[in-house]
Amino acid sequence: MLELIDVRKTFNAGTINEKKALQGVNLHLKEGDFVTVIGGNGAGKSTVLNAIAGVWPIDSGMIKIDGVDVAHLSEHQRAKFLGRVFQDPMMGTAATMEIEENLAIAARRGKRRTLRWRISAKERAEYRQALATLELGLEDRMTAKVGLLSGGQRQAVTLLMATIQKPKVLLLDEHTAALDPKTADKVLKLSEKIISENNLTALMVTHNMQNAIDYGNRLIMMNNGQIILDVSGEEKKALTVDMLLKKFSEISGTGFANDRALLS
Repeated sequence: MLELIDVRKTFNAGTINEKKALQGVNLHLKEGDFVTVIGGNGAGKSTVLNAIAGVWPIDSGMIKIDGVDVAHLSEHQRAKFLGRVFQDPMMGTAATMEIEENLAIAARRGKRRTLRWRISAKERAEYRQALATLELGLEDRMTAKVGLLSGGQRQAVTLLMATIQKPKVLLLDEHTAALDPKTADKVLKLSEKIISENNLTALMVTHNMQNAIDYGNRLIMMNNGQIILDVSGEEKKALTVDMLLKKFSEISGTGFANDRALLS
């Protein structure tokens, strides 16, 4: 469903601030794979997600989604293939619009636009049913402005918006980092439920090593713009945070440089 072939990206090339962010990244995800991504500061975690989303062009390599090379497509052209949830709960939604209006925008993405905006009774019933699955009581607040929701509620709505059309690939970029631990845990469980029930292919960047171990069927670790560890199945289930840190040191030859990850 997703394939990265020798993807490379250098920022500020030829200057004193040159940074080789991605150095020949190769990654293959089958349909239904839920992959967590961990790494130290500047490892290339979010850079990989931005490369897939088309935030900027890569220097070389190929990015295939369901067999289609999208490396030459712009960010908005790739949007039809992707769903994305950002770290900031304020992103991904229109704060001054109602919950049902935000869901309608997401549901109609990529479809032919008309002058008619009215949400039909059928659509409203579908949105209500989808919101009920969140178990947050939002199905009874469909006309509330999204900007009035808590961070966790907003991320939950953003998750629905990102998956309402069943994207080819779902990108989760530290989407619980700005939430308190209890809310983050709820959003993570909700993410896993949506991914599992819809058989979505997902990449989740996280700074929390335990979450990277607990969620998904596969874990990759990055360092200096490269994938240095790729584990799945029983090997992943048997991992501990201490084992991950040890593996990182053995492979990279350095200590793990990410205070947030170590503290969490």
